[in-house]
Amino acid sequence: MKQELNLKEISQWELYKSRPLTICGPCSAESEQQVMETAIELAKLKKVDIFRAGIWKPRTRPNSFEGVGREGLKWLRDVKKETGMPTAVEVANASHVNDALKFGVDVLWIGARTSANPFAMQEIADALNGVDSMVFIKNPVNPELNLWIGAIERVAKAGINKIGAIHRGFSAYEHIQYRNQPKWLLPIELKRAIPKIPLLCDPSHIGGAKEYLFELSQKAMDLNYDGLMVESHINPEVALSDREQQITPVQLNDLLNKLVLRDSVSNNLAFSDTLGELRTQIDLYDSQLLELIEQRMFVAKTIGKYKKENNITILQSSRWEEVMQKAVLQGELKGLSKEFINSLYKAVHQESINHQNRVMNS
Repeated sequence: MKQELNLKEISQWELYKSRPLTICGPCSAESEQQVMETAIELAKLKKVDIFRAGIWKPRTRPNSFEGVGREGLKWLRDVKKETGMPTAVEVANASHVNDALKFGVDVLWIGARTSANPFAMQEIADALNGVDSMVFIKNPVNPELNLWIGAIERVAKAGINKIGAIHRGFSAYEHIQYRNQPKWLLPIELKRAIPKIPLLCDPSHIGGAKEYLFELSQKAMDLNYDGLMVESHINPEVALSDREQQITPVQLNDLLNKLVLRDSVSNNLAFSDTLGELRTQIDLYDSQLLELIEQRMFVAKTIGKYKKENNITILQSSRWEEVMQKAVLQGELKGLSKEFINSLYKAVHQESINHQNRVMNS
């Protein structure tokens, strides 16, 4: 029987330097001149750890620019010689892995569409077997934590020791503020499952527009992320892909200079004591919340008994709509967001249905 992989042992490795690790460069390698000019300007900042550029671009529509392909790997090789910066590319199949390694690419990342496909992930993992490379894995397009963990496991089982995760947001059908939904709880849960894995944020793909880059980057730093992957182009206005979310090297420098980096721990005893007292209060309120929910579920089970005796369905849509509208209004008065109230009450409602369903079928 195969020994199970211990997730808590994945990625115990040091990043290039102190936080944040920065992986920056254009969305796509478009020409030799564009790649080199961008790289030289980024190198001058002395704040970019790894130069990135998309060589193969998985586009939604076939008539979009899908990258220059293998030719672009020569340009990255020249960037490394000229600037000394390590290079990174996205790979989506075994052929990409083999080509990138032949041209001396230092860091590989696996995109959201690929990480959502276990067959593709296994193919890439097989190609990486025995290779000493750094590999970052973006979250899948859909918000499925186990799918993300599974993609990481496949690469780890291939013997790759330097593995990181990149949070780039999750696709949504409906129109939202950002290009992709951040769903910050999922990467937090990933860190709970794999505590030592380096976690980077890709604010370019979450935001989809340059005006959101700083706020998303700052939030990632406040959540103790290890680094950022930011798209930077020498002239974003003429970029062949994702021009709205790319910034110039000068703008990138401004963004990185504005970031406030906070410590994860403190040696201040007064702070630690105060924080401990406040956390004790949180624990007390959490206990009271659970007691209230327990009481609510007792009432829900009682309602289930009456419904069963009177042959009434569990779900009463009009009543549920009434509860939600009232909760949202009351929540807003208490400074609670509509999104939070919706998520909370949907979970409570589902648990109530579960309790009533057991009563109905007992």
